[in-house]
Amino acid sequence: MKMQIVLAAGLLVAVSGCGSQADDAAAAQDTTEVAPPNNSMQTPTQAPAAADAPMVFVEKMAASDLFEIQAGELARDMGTSQKVKDFGAMMVTDHTASSTKLTTAAGAAQPAITPDPKLGPDQEAKLDALRAAGDGFDALYAQQQVAAHEMALATLQAQAASGTAPSLKEFAAATAPVVEQHLSMARMLP
Repeated sequence: MKMQIVLAAGLLVAVSGCGSQADDAAAAQDTTEVAPPNNSMQTPTQAPAAADAPMVFVEKMAASDLFEIQAGELARDMGTSQKVKDFGAMMVTDHTASSTKLTTAAGAAQPAITPDPKLGPDQEAKLDALRAAGDGFDALYAQQQVAAHEMALATLQAQAASGTAPSLKEFAAATAPVVEQHLSMARMLP
């Protein structure tokens, strides 16, 4: 019995030391800082996000633009308030322009990257939910737009701050204020 416990403990120690490089990288990127306690209500703050690798960044932004275009088309067609319809139309126009600028910036990266926009399963599910929202379309669209623009803004800001491809850093720095404006507007939707 003692021998089995010793062998099991040894195996556990050996297995725990076999983490993948992805696990090591994830652990290295966990930079959550917790503010020291005091009398005010404070919550943990997140350190600035690390920039994605150029290819990952381009894929995220291409998918984000595609989602915004498709959701905007739905808002234009299915929105009940004129404010939602107008915002949706603006998303189609602005994110089509963003896609063009992203393609140019990605092409200037070394090595060049060709965006291949594809929606993720979560984005597909969000579009399906919009299609099925009925009378709740405007509220759901507004909620999704706030979340999508918060995520896009964080990705752009991280890339602008610490990206490794100059053309993508420039794209991110130029695009972040536009996305920030979209976010402010999305928060005002019905």
